[in-house]
Amino acid sequence: MNPPPTFLLLRLLLKIRFSFLLSAFCFLLFSISGYAQNNNIISQYKHLGLQQLLDTANFYFSKNSTDTALICYGLLINTPIKDNDIEHKKRIVEAFNKSAVIYLNLCDYRTAYELLIKALTLCEKINDFSLKSRIYNNIGNIYYRFNKYDIAKLYYSKALELCQDSIGIIIILNNLGAIELENEQMDSAYFLLSRSLGISKQHNSANSHGVLNNIASLYEKRMLYDSAFYYYQLSSDEARKNNKIEALAQNLSDLGNLFFKINKIDSALFYMGLSNTIAEENNFLRILSNNYFTLSKIEESKGRTKKAFEYFKLYSDLKDSVLNVEKFGEINQLQRLYEISKVNQQIEQLVIEQQINERTIRYQKIIQFITFGVLLLVGIVLLYIFFQKRRLNTAYKALFEKNLEIMNLQEKSSEKNREKIKKKVLVHDMQDELIDKILNIMEDTSIICDAEFSIDKLVVLVHSNYSYVSQTINNALHKNFRSLLNSYRIREAQRLFSEPDATKYTIESVGNKVGFKSRTTFYDAFKEITGVSPNFYLKSMREQYNS
Repeated sequence: MNPPPTFLLLRLLLKIRFSFLLSAFCFLLFSISGYAQNNNIISQYKHLGLQQLLDTANFYFSKNSTDTALICYGLLINTPIKDNDIEHKKRIVEAFNKSAVIYLNLCDYRTAYELLIKALTLCEKINDFSLKSRIYNNIGNIYYRFNKYDIAKLYYSKALELCQDSIGIIIILNNLGAIELENEQMDSAYFLLSRSLGISKQHNSANSHGVLNNIASLYEKRMLYDSAFYYYQLSSDEARKNNKIEALAQNLSDLGNLFFKINKIDSALFYMGLSNTIAEENNFLRILSNNYFTLSKIEESKGRTKKAFEYFKLYSDLKDSVLNVEKFGEINQLQRLYEISKVNQQIEQLVIEQQINERTIRYQKIIQFITFGVLLLVGIVLLYIFFQKRRLNTAYKALFEKNLEIMNLQEKSSEKNREKIKKKVLVHDMQDELIDKILNIMEDTSIICDAEFSIDKLVVLVHSNYSYVSQTINNALHKNFRSLLNSYRIREAQRLFSEPDATKYTIESVGNKVGFKSRTTFYDAFKEITGVSPNFYLKSMREQYNS
């Protein structure tokens, strides 16, 4: 008798749950062991000096032991920095830069870029051109990976301007040559690559493999396949000789692509197999991804659809889960890519382009609407400022007319005003003789317009004492000496501005002429007493004479 369906379902769930728990337990054990291993490495190297730590990190970097290299670089980066220790800062910049290269090779572009920006920020403080050149070159490498060739070229050019060592120049010229290759500028590419190779030969550089590889690519693009094969072989030999494992894997991959292009499938598979072996052993994920893609095309050309799909799935998994360059969708969509015809692909592409165009137009309309709103708001603000300025200008004009009227009245009735003041003084404390002397002196512009004139000089001139003079001014005029002096000086400035040939004066010259030592003091006193600025007053007087 068969067990009931409910029982079968329960048994299945228990199996799934047990498998899940077992997987989780294994993952936990793996994490704990990895954590313990990292702790052992940290304790092993954290006692090293700064230069020893950098040398150790660089050693593991050269051996492609990226985990240990990153730990050593991390220890160096986290050491406290002294403001005046330039050498320490240089070591940290190098640690940031080399760590970024590791993450770049692992295709973690975001982390690589963040580390390079940190390196560049610190490098700006020490102004080291050589280090800055390497950072710019690596930023260019990131943009190159994303096919942003114009931006990559910009950073490579910056790196070349700052570069001061032959090895760096070889690498950067090679990178610029690669950019020109991608842009189909063959003559320019050949010039740059030849120059790079020439410098490499002069200095017996261990970096010639990259130049030779790009020269091979140039001949391949020109369909000179024998020459391309020759230079790929030279590049492979140089990579082997100098223990450049990643470069060797890339060369073998390029050779596989070359043979596939000329329809020598067996040779293509042979070189792809060699490249894959090295890439898998050393975790060169980008090369593995490209190889899987080429292998899928090779299998497809031979009509082996299932095998082609398996390789394409491996390629897709790497791109989606590790490289994180672009999203390829679900596996069933990848399989459909092998089945649909070229016509359907073109139609799908046209639909996507149409959607992008419609979205772009919609965004443009939104931007136009926002721009119109901002311009309208700016126009309203400008109109408000204009009317406010006009209203303020009208108020200043009224103040100017009032000042002219007051000045005329002062000239006509100065004696009457003085008699009124004297009467007030007589009522209070019979100081008429003293206030009369004070006012006589204040009327004398030759005295009060002296920049050194002060209450002490006034006391001497009226033959009195400081307290008596100060008290008399306060009681009779309800102001202190400084305010009284400023009012007479400003009245004299108004008179000068009122002269028919006032155009010969400047604000500074009038201020100095009436006794003010600075333009600011004169400006503040004039505006406080008249209500308008000296500039406005002088401008209004000129307009009045011109009319």
